[in-house]
Amino acid sequence: MTRKRIEREKTTAAAMIAIYCRAHHAPEKDLCSSCSELRDYAFLRLRCCVFGEEKPTCADCPVHCYGAAMRERICEVMRYAGPRML
Repeated sequence: MTRKRIEREKTTAAAMIAIYCRAHHAPEKDLCSSCSELRDYAFLRLRCCVFGEEKPTCADCPVHCYGAAMRERICEVMRYAGPRML
């Protein structure tokens, strides 16, 4: 079974978090510890997704797998990084 959808979602999440971190935290290396924690959490949620490769977008998903605090953080990252992805 291929994991193309999940891998694409991981790549997108990592890219968005990196854009946000560079702009807001200016880390010397890859990511600051807070953004690394968020990326690891997002990867864990994707790995444990009950829908697997049939996963809908998070906005259309009937299951909210992120905790409230992490959901707020990832929404902030997506609002900032989304328009800058182009």
